[in-house]
Amino acid sequence: MALIRKRKLTDQQSRRIKKQQQNQQVIDQDDLFDGVVIANYGKQLEVQATSLPTHLPSAPSVAEGEPIPFWQPITLHSVWRCHTRTNLPLIATGDRVRLSADPNTGLGRIEALYERQNVITRPDRYHKLKPVASNVDLLAIVFAPLPAPAAQLIDRYLVVCHHSEVTPLLVLNKADLLAAPEFNDVLTLLKEYHALGYHTLTTQANGDLSALHAQVAGKTVIFAGQSGVGKSSLANQLLPNADQAVNAISTLSQLGQHTTTTSRLLPFVPTNLQQGAVIDTPGIREYGLWHLTKADVLAGFIELAPLANQCRFRDCQHTPESLGCALWHAVEQGEVLARRVESLVTLQAEAQAAV
Repeated sequence: MALIRKRKLTDQQSRRIKKQQQNQQVIDQDDLFDGVVIANYGKQLEVQATSLPTHLPSAPSVAEGEPIPFWQPITLHSVWRCHTRTNLPLIATGDRVRLSADPNTGLGRIEALYERQNVITRPDRYHKLKPVASNVDLLAIVFAPLPAPAAQLIDRYLVVCHHSEVTPLLVLNKADLLAAPEFNDVLTLLKEYHALGYHTLTTQANGDLSALHAQVAGKTVIFAGQSGVGKSSLANQLLPNADQAVNAISTLSQLGQHTTTTSRLLPFVPTNLQQGAVIDTPGIREYGLWHLTKADVLAGFIELAPLANQCRFRDCQHTPESLGCALWHAVEQGEVLARRVESLVTLQAEAQAAV
């Protein structure tokens, strides 16, 4: 019988195996507790405790004259810097998780992920879906007279809301600028979305935000929109202690600058996540739709989707030259907006380009 030689492992392989074994260690259920991910730094996450473990570790006793060792007690609302088990999916801000923690180091590990109410994802540069935020109740799509609103970007967010099962809210900020006649078209834009059945409102960052407060109370909300429209300023008003950095609009480009660098969940009441929160996340401006089909994009245009079945050809491209296109016939009849059909075609082309 041939002898089987034991393969000699390199130091790197040994470390990897040891790390995998540590990840596979069975954790006593009495040591686990629940939490919500409140910040995402990539490989590390911050989790705020929402329950306590059945077994609470005791602080070490210190003899007189000895240095006091580091000890972070596990308490309600305590925050833990965590890694995740390697067998878990990508974790997003807003996720509800089960974790273990070591008071001796102040570090924790996410052991399990609870079922999500929903998750907002976007494809990365490699066309792989990456979660942006989870368990979101409301996506507040903020635009303003200045910088000039991009209607197609609003339409993109509405498609995301439809497929993420998140309620959209269109917020026209800097409403004090609407008195200038050159911004009449911006108010018209808001009215057009209101006519489609979307919830809309107008705000001023330093004005009365009672209507916005009423819409977001008790909900987890994301503010999305172009840079410079006042998303962080609105968050400051809703969350006086959030201390978000706000940059002035560039007088040269009038496009604003990104001010957020880390995905964070900012609760309205720090000691009660159940009373709602704002998720402030970077990179939310550009939502690629490469993971969606043309039919998926169409479904996000709520007034156009029912009409598409009436087109003469099943593969109708919905361009002005398309023979028998029901969408453009509806435009001619004044039933739908031409810009919405044009936006649909553009976003469908983007989705199709990745196929």
